[in-house]
Amino acid sequence: MLKLYNTLSKAKEKFKPINVGKVSIYSCGPTVYDFVHLGNIKSYMTADVLRRYLEYSGYETRMIKNITDVGHLTEDDINQGDSGEDKIAKKARLEKKTPSEIANFYEKYFYEIEERMNILPAHYFPHATAHIPQMIKMITELIKKDFAYEVNGNVFFDVTKFSDYGKLSGNTLDNLKVGARLEEHPDKKNPWDFALWIKAPKEHLLKWESPWSLGYPGWHIECSAMSSEYLGDTFDIHTGGEDNIFPHHEAEIAQSEGYSGKKFVNFWVHTRHLLVDGQKMAKSKGNFYRLEDIVEKGYSPSVLRLLILSAHYRTQLNFTWKSMEQAKTNLEKITDFLSNLENITSEKKGKKINLEKYRKKIEKAMDDDLNTPLAISVFYELMTEANKLIAKEQLNEEEAEKIIGFWEKINKFFGLVIPKDLEQVPLEVKQWAEERKEARMVRNFAYSDELRKKIEAKGYLVEDVKNNKYTLKKKK
Repeated sequence: MLKLYNTLSKAKEKFKPINVGKVSIYSCGPTVYDFVHLGNIKSYMTADVLRRYLEYSGYETRMIKNITDVGHLTEDDINQGDSGEDKIAKKARLEKKTPSEIANFYEKYFYEIEERMNILPAHYFPHATAHIPQMIKMITELIKKDFAYEVNGNVFFDVTKFSDYGKLSGNTLDNLKVGARLEEHPDKKNPWDFALWIKAPKEHLLKWESPWSLGYPGWHIECSAMSSEYLGDTFDIHTGGEDNIFPHHEAEIAQSEGYSGKKFVNFWVHTRHLLVDGQKMAKSKGNFYRLEDIVEKGYSPSVLRLLILSAHYRTQLNFTWKSMEQAKTNLEKITDFLSNLENITSEKKGKKINLEKYRKKIEKAMDDDLNTPLAISVFYELMTEANKLIAKEQLNEEEAEKIIGFWEKINKFFGLVIPKDLEQVPLEVKQWAEERKEARMVRNFAYSDELRKKIEAKGYLVEDVKNNKYTLKKKK
């Protein structure tokens, strides 16, 4: 049975969905004002692997991933995330474009990156700007229930009215009073209160009519409104990066539970930050990388995906070019292994591999809070055992096909893309490679070289290994 680390309980818990056989997931998506970076990709990967493994395990999933196209302010790590200028509006002003032009450009880019990383698309991508009525309805109800108040066209959530505030992050009111220095806001009753609706300055580019003012929603209320719209008042899993825990997810809990009177989310799954050469990624440090930077260095998106899978989602993956090179080598080993299995044509009786043993070990690793590095290492063990049999010509075509089928099943949750041209070598190339092997065995090197040239002319490389074995690779 799957166990997930729940940020709410600070422990691994057995996963049990609200509805038998079905899982509802809300995954924090992008604020579409800038390019997706490696840290974002790591977080999106966690949600993707979780969804993939749930589906592998027989669950029907419904994943919602929001598109934040208003309300996310520049000082989202200060106060309660309601300070500064709207990120999209600021970008639009600097680039002399409309907010929709900015949002549309970066949203399209986000989809492209997810596709290249082989991240399954969410079942729905709701936009914050399309759900203003739902937010206004929720805010109105929170005011009626005395969880929120309006001053000068601004509406704030009163955190002192929600007794469980801080249960996710540990930032209870007592702890905030001791450890946090928050700027006083003239309209707030308490410095820890957070904005639900903000009155827009006259020059503000994004604003809507509301009962309180011409303005725009706070960042936090958006996710509460959209998650309840598509998943209900209570749902199974909420994912995001660890930076979302406070204030964003803490605020989501307070306003959602204040609104509905029900538990908001059963499992909170958060991804640890990605480091670059041991440091936090930042443009000012020159270590701020996007997928394009990876590809320009000669690495495919699948290499990056394997690197991310090779570290647990709750560990701080340290990205280095050396680690990328190792991931590239490992992906090539998997690719070559599958290619060699495809090339096995022997029908004679061979030895069998206990695939059930490996399946159980891999599933045990994945059931333990998605332990992908351990699961992958188990597959490497299978590769080692199989390669020894291949070298001794003790693996026949039937067993090779079973291993390939096994890989295809577990790769449903790894999500690695293996180049198709490396899996299907043309029959004539295989025959030439076999003839070349026989020519070398009788020391007919002239004919062996002739066959090698014919193979290369077809776009393949034949590389000799020990015990008269060889590998075929597509020329780069």
